[in-house]
Amino acid sequence: MRNLIAAAGIIAISCSFFSCKSSVETPKSFCDTACLNDTLKFKGDFKLKPYVYITAKNCMPDSIIWSYTGLGANRKTGFTYLLNNTVNINEKYIRCFFRDTAAAYIIFNDCTTGRGFQIKLPFDKKQSFGLKSSGINNFDPKFSIAENLLVNTDRGNLYAEDMTTGKKTMMTFGQKLDIDYDAIHEYIDSVNVTNSRIWVKVLIDKKWTELEKKVVFE
Repeated sequence: MRNLIAAAGIIAISCSFFSCKSSVETPKSFCDTACLNDTLKFKGDFKLKPYVYITAKNCMPDSIIWSYTGLGANRKTGFTYLLNNTVNINEKYIRCFFRDTAAAYIIFNDCTTGRGFQIKLPFDKKQSFGLKSSGINNFDPKFSIAENLLVNTDRGNLYAEDMTTGKKTMMTFGQKLDIDYDAIHEYIDSVNVTNSRIWVKVLIDKKWTELEKKVVFE
């Protein structure tokens, strides 16, 4: 009888161990990673009707196509080629901001990791793409960002751009941090950025620290 009780205890401990291990190895997705079937279409409310289309293939984003009336031709690039990475996107966690016919900005979070991405698409063929894979996007409930602002980090600073004007500002953390952009909340807990102020709660020297700065975009 004593042996049976001991065996039962070992089984219970083993089940508990493997249950915990399973939960660690299967982290919760940031958003629904259901198959992307349809082309995502974004249109700017301007006279020349700028637009951005993101096509889908095999459940993943495939190509980006953008243009406007009178440009003469579509601009096009591969989604994975541009990012040099494969991501899962959800139409509820992606948006597009148009600065008339100067540029379009695609802002989204990868549904698998929650990592923020920002793509700047100039309509002028002489200008190159802009890509940030360290986006602080307001799809994340702990990041409050004004709708006209593009915010990202380089691990040592927080940068903000007014997409309506192209003007920029920044705030420093005071040192370089070992931030994993796929697990950003391990170092940056929360952010609030308006057109006049940046506030952030960030882990510096193993201590959660609140930094705040009044800013002017230039």
